[in-house]
Amino acid sequence: MSRIVTCAHIQASTPKQDGPVGEIKEAMVQKHIPLVEEAGKKGVQILCLQEIFHGPYFCAEQDIKWYGTAESVPGPLTERFSEYAKKYKMVIILPVYEKTLDGVYYNTAAVIDADGSYLGKFQKIHIPHTWPGFWEKFYFKPGSLGFPVFRTAYAKVGIYICYDRHFPECARILALSGAEILFNPSATTKGKSQYLWELEQPAQAVANGVFIGANNRIGVEKPWEFGEFYGTSYFVDPKGQFLVKGSDNRDEVVIADLDLEMIREVRDGWQFFRDRRPEMYDEIVDFLP
Repeated sequence: MSRIVTCAHIQASTPKQDGPVGEIKEAMVQKHIPLVEEAGKKGVQILCLQEIFHGPYFCAEQDIKWYGTAESVPGPLTERFSEYAKKYKMVIILPVYEKTLDGVYYNTAAVIDADGSYLGKFQKIHIPHTWPGFWEKFYFKPGSLGFPVFRTAYAKVGIYICYDRHFPECARILALSGAEILFNPSATTKGKSQYLWELEQPAQAVANGVFIGANNRIGVEKPWEFGEFYGTSYFVDPKGQFLVKGSDNRDEVVIADLDLEMIREVRDGWQFFRDRRPEMYDEIVDFLP
């Protein structure tokens, strides 16, 4: 018997990239609202927005002005978008730049359930600081909340953000904790990671018997122009098969129907979890380079 959940990503370019940071943030929020409503009207049950959806990928430079776009979670943005979640009975994964204390900031994703209630948040665990233009340690403290699984109205959901996807332990611990769908909101550019974009996550979906949705923004963001975000947001099933893939240059809502019954089918066939030997893996934790 099928258990279908309709899921979607929003991938979008940044409409305003100069001026006061508060105006830049609000312009991006206003751009997303019609896309959120489009998803709701099309019957999407779980919707994921892109990494730090309310602005450009400001980590291309190191400037304290962007600290001014951070806010509490839950807070103003979760309150605003909870109205759309409730209106459309749609779970929303809302990646936000979070301030927990003056001077303490996280790259966070809030989860709003289909009744508009706030379920909790995930804070990005692995923080890159790599050339060119991924200066994230300037902006984010590494997450300290672990890997929560959110029991939403439609499915058990896990989240890891962008760079976390390069660490297979993230997907494994979420799957072992019962997550059925893993969401990976991202901001990644051509030339740096594109060769991995459609390689790593289908493999992790197979290794863990889960669905994975990967989300990426689009376009070149001025004034930095350090790379082109290539969109192609997608969903893959537990066999590693692509269910849908977005364009590389267009704002859009990327929608797929996920049959969660496939999880049991695939796991019964491969039995990777049965054959794990965690008692043999102590060196992974003990090894310090």
